[in-house]
Amino acid sequence: MKIALFGPPGAGKGTQSRLISDKFSIPSISMGDLLRAEVRKGTVLGKEAKTFMDGGQLVPDSVVIGMLRDRLQGGDCDGGFILDGFPRAISQASVLDEFVKLDAVINLSVADRFLIPRITERRMCPCGTAYHLIFNPPITPGICDDCGQKLYQRDDDTKETVLKRLEVYSKQTKPVLEFYREKGVLREIDGNKSIACIRRALIEILNSLPR
Repeated sequence: MKIALFGPPGAGKGTQSRLISDKFSIPSISMGDLLRAEVRKGTVLGKEAKTFMDGGQLVPDSVVIGMLRDRLQGGDCDGGFILDGFPRAISQASVLDEFVKLDAVINLSVADRFLIPRITERRMCPCGTAYHLIFNPPITPGICDDCGQKLYQRDDDTKETVLKRLEVYSKQTKPVLEFYREKGVLREIDGNKSIACIRRALIEILNSLPR
């Protein structure tokens, strides 16, 4: 199955895509993770992407589409995949539609007033472990439970950047929903519910898709 998990920043796409990836044994492909990997490596592509990410803006299509094409050629994608954070604009959806036909685009709908604390309270460890100061805090404040390294806040998780990201999402990304609604593949889930409730709804949708 070829799925895109949709929703605003902080809607829980990453959490749900990982759960579904384990359940159906298909890779979860996060454009954000791919981009951040390039940033960490300090590549030319990563440096270009970082200027946009730090400002809460969308990274140019030419960058993300090229990365996605390369990733989908991996053998682990032969049985399907979940796209997390892509497409994020009509232009990206149009190009994606030329080489991949999605079976479903699932939108996690969450109001902005719930999203800001979800994002700004996130903390990361250099080892890759993620925490949330409200919902999933570390045992020792500011320190990773797994490796003992100091936690940090991503540059794109500050309140100022979050507000910009939500503004960009509203203007440039929400129209993608209508693009897929017209194609008859859009599904909606209330993203304000618990992780378990959302996961059950996702599984129900995915089990209903033709194989």
